[in-house]
Amino acid sequence: MAYSMHCAFPSRSYFEALEAAEKRALHSFFDQHVIEDDELGYFALDEGDYNILPAHLAARVVHTVHGGMLDEF
Repeated sequence: MAYSMHCAFPSRSYFEALEAAEKRALHSFFDQHVIEDDELGYFALDEGDYNILPAHLAARVVHTVHGGMLDEF
């Protein structure tokens, strides 16, 4: 019996966006999101740039890196 499976491998822009999000998260109180875009591929977005992440962006989040700084002082 043979199985067929479609695998979509992330493009280079995904890994670049993920790296940017991970670096930013180390020095941010806000979550960093990797967003999928039809034209750009993937890009990193700082949640702190928006009061509430707009629905059109929230629907395209493929990965989130939580902010690494604590605001407990």
